Amino acid sequence: MRDRQTQVRAKQLRHEMTKAETVLWTQLKGRALGGWKFRRQHPVGPYITDFACLEAGLVIEIDGATHAENHEIKHDRKRSAFLTEQGIETLRVSNLDVYDNLDGVVRLIADTLAPLGPSGHSPRKRGKTDSAAPILSCSDEAGREDGIHNKLTQGGSLYD
Repeated sequence: MRDRQTQVRAKQLRHEMTKAETVLWTQLKGRALGGWKFRRQHPVGPYITDFACLEAGLVIEIDGATHAENHEIKHDRKRSAFLTEQGIETLRVSNLDVYDNLDGVVRLIADTLAPLGPSGHSPRKRGKTDSAAPILSCSDEAGREDGIHNKLTQGGSLYD
C-alpha cells in the first residue's frame, strides 16, 4: 500500500499541474495516444511521476529550469535508477520541448511506447495507432536527460 502522505501530495499536484504538464496532458489523457492509458502525478514508491503508462512500463518527466542544477540532476538520476529497478523506463523532456515542439514530443513518446503491453496484447485501440519504432534516448553527452531540446531547437530531427 502506498504511503498516505504520498497519495495526498499526488492528489494535490494533480490540481496544481504546471503549464507544460497541462499542455502535454491534453495529448495523453483519455487513451488518446495509440490507446495507451496514462496517469498524471502518479506515485511509484516514494516518488510522484509526472505521467505514467503502467501498461508499457513508461514514465514521462517534464523538466523545468531547476532540473539543470547539480543537486536536481543528482536527484533525477536517483529517481530514474529507482524506476529502472522497478522495470519502468523514464523519458525526460524539457518544458521548452513541450512549448516549442509538442508534436515532436508526442512522436517521441509514441515511438518509445512498446508495440505490445506486458500482457502480450495491444492496448485498447482508440484513434490512430503508430507502428513500432526503436526506443530513443533523451540524454545528451553530459549525461543530462534533456538532449531532446537541443536536437529539436537546432533544427534537428528526432530520428537523426
